Amino acid sequence: MNKKALQTLEYDKILERLAGKAISVMGKERAIALRPSTDILEITRWQKETSEAAAMVLRKGSLPLGGIHDIRPALKRAAAGGTLSIGELLRAGDFIYVCRKAVQYSGGDRASDAFSASFPLLMPLFEAIQAPAALEKEITRCVANEEELADDASPRLYEIRRSVKAANDRIREQLNSVIHSQSYKNMLQDSVITIRNDRYCVPIKLEYRGVFPGMVHDQSSTGATVFMEPMSVVQLNNRVKELRADEKEEVDAVLRKLSALIAGESDALSADIDLLTQLDFAFAKGELSLSMKASEPIFNTRGLINIQKGRHPLLAGETVVPTDIILGGDFTTLLITGPNTGGKTVALKTLGLFSLMGQAGLHIPASDLSELAVFDEIFADIGDEQSIEQSLSTFSSHMNNIVSVLEFVTDNSLVLLDELGAGTDPAEGAALARAILEYLRGRQIRTAVTTHYSELKVYALSTEGAENASCEFDVETLRPTYRLLIGIPGKSNAFAISRRLGLPEFIIDQAKEVLSHEDVRFEDMIADLEINKKTVMLEKERAEIFRREAEKLKVEFEKQKEKLAEQRGKILLEAKEEARKVMRQAKDEADRLLKEYQKQLREQNHKQSETARQSLRDKAAAFDEDIAALQAPSKELRPLPKHLKNGDRVYIHTLNQSGSVISGLDPNGDVLIQAGSMKVKIHVSHLSLDETKQAARPAMGAAARHMKSGKSQTIAPEIDIRGCLVEEGVDKADKYLDDAFLAGLPQAVIIHGKGTGALRAAIQNLLKKRVHIKSYRFGVYGEGEDGVTIVDLA
Repeated sequence: MNKKALQTLEYDKILERLAGKAISVMGKERAIALRPSTDILEITRWQKETSEAAAMVLRKGSLPLGGIHDIRPALKRAAAGGTLSIGELLRAGDFIYVCRKAVQYSGGDRASDAFSASFPLLMPLFEAIQAPAALEKEITRCVANEEELADDASPRLYEIRRSVKAANDRIREQLNSVIHSQSYKNMLQDSVITIRNDRYCVPIKLEYRGVFPGMVHDQSSTGATVFMEPMSVVQLNNRVKELRADEKEEVDAVLRKLSALIAGESDALSADIDLLTQLDFAFAKGELSLSMKASEPIFNTRGLINIQKGRHPLLAGETVVPTDIILGGDFTTLLITGPNTGGKTVALKTLGLFSLMGQAGLHIPASDLSELAVFDEIFADIGDEQSIEQSLSTFSSHMNNIVSVLEFVTDNSLVLLDELGAGTDPAEGAALARAILEYLRGRQIRTAVTTHYSELKVYALSTEGAENASCEFDVETLRPTYRLLIGIPGKSNAFAISRRLGLPEFIIDQAKEVLSHEDVRFEDMIADLEINKKTVMLEKERAEIFRREAEKLKVEFEKQKEKLAEQRGKILLEAKEEARKVMRQAKDEADRLLKEYQKQLREQNHKQSETARQSLRDKAAAFDEDIAALQAPSKELRPLPKHLKNGDRVYIHTLNQSGSVISGLDPNGDVLIQAGSMKVKIHVSHLSLDETKQAARPAMGAAARHMKSGKSQTIAPEIDIRGCLVEEGVDKADKYLDDAFLAGLPQAVIIHGKGTGALRAAIQNLLKKRVHIKSYRFGVYGEGEDGVTIVDLA
């Protein structure tokens, strides 16, 4: 990409933000050096890498790279045989520690296959990190801090430092005896011990210089005090100096050893530097994406740009207005018109900057499924570049840029021109602008242009492959809305703005008279188009709201359907369990009878036994019949035909009994059925066609009686359907009334609330249709008034 476009579109500011998200020096360097690619495969891989980094940050937090250092110079010197300083060794150890923390962040060997599969680009980078553990351990053991090695860095160093400490202790003992001696009390300037030239000394008054036994090492600034080393500690001081020399020699030996260890791991550490740099860079892209609330764009090679709700990334997030920009589908040339400060240039820069960011692997602050094209080159002539030094006017500076664009532009380029043809005679400028646009359109080069020329608006209206767009402006408030309207040429609104700002009306009227009749008609047509566009967009937004509500209702319906299916399965499972329980009880009873029979055989005579045997056989036969009934095949049930007719026999699963159809399907899918002595409405999903002979089946079996008894024990005297949608509330109330009727409740209470009255009216309609309701009324004061309906059941 040419440098001018990168600078004009402020791509460098995006890179500065990206570098601010990186932690390491290496990551920041890579961020600043990032340039857009023209290879769609490379771009796609970069985008996926950014998406994976953002997803991992959301799942595990930021990548822990705190404490990372740039150890490349130290590695280079160690590999060349040089000796590293203590600080360099400490930073190398810190780097290995950061490598280890990065591996732990990814999960290391403990990472599940599913987690690794979710990050196919990043996980191989984590897995390739070597982080030499032995080297880190050795550096940690030997280095105490930035200034010195630990005493146990080597056995010899430990012995030397122990000898130094012992020698220093003896020196202090000697010096303490000197400064506390009565013989030297008058000679001492002060009773302290000091160090001069790495030798322990005491301060002596100048006049006793020749009397005090010792060597002079320094003198005070006033000359009244000399610092002398007593002769009694000269040998000890000499010993300490020798030991210090030995210590330095041993420290150098340890440093050489550690430097050699680092040189031996230089290849592994260099590879780890590259891996951490790449990870730091990738996570910086992910962090930037999250901070901008950005998304991954879809790339194509068709030259199509479709940005949905795009927000310029350099504008304040709370003030920027999302806009839609389309280019390259049905048209290759887009002319953006409208008043100054209306957002034309922002739209132009957003289009160019998004293309640069996307091709550099960065997410764009726009809605999901936004599309971008891959361009070989992007050219931008935006802003006023007039120069006094170069004697360039506004028109000349723009024309210089356009000449350069036309010289280097390719068929797969994106061209962005701000105020094309401005700065000169309007007629000539419009003619030049039209000729330039026609050349670019003829080559099908994607071009976006801002202009005020009405001639160019007409050109876009009458030319295939060119399209008008405008930045919406609110004349009442004199403020732009910053929304880009594709397909509508914009008005400059000079008269409206002038009127609102207080320009006298007679001046505005005179200005209008100067305009030709055609110009006035054209501007009026533009105004009508804007009004119609706003109406269409408003209707589109309303339609989208309704669509979302319909989707929500569909999801809720599916959930209710799944819930009902789950409840049905649960009921069947409980019934089977109850059957198994009865069978077990029957078997236990049979076993008990058998034992009783055997006992009677032993205790009673033959005649009595025969009588008992007959009695037991009768009981056993009765249990056999019960068990056979439990194990009997299912009723002769078949799926319902498409059209039910009156008199059809059906089996009601929820009541475990059969009935006859009185009235066929209603719009809600309910069927009115005569079941024994009651009439009930049952949804068709709970019915099957029953072909079993009626005589073989009692009107209400023990199971039905048991269910009715169970209902009466569990049914509540009221139901609260406040907060439900109308359809959902009616369904709940309908089912509740069935249960209440089966339970034998004399009265039921439906709490529907007041609200808008829609739910209350729907409940009233439901009650009118039900046959087993004696009467119903609204509640009175204390019962909930018209937010409650009291139902008397038949």
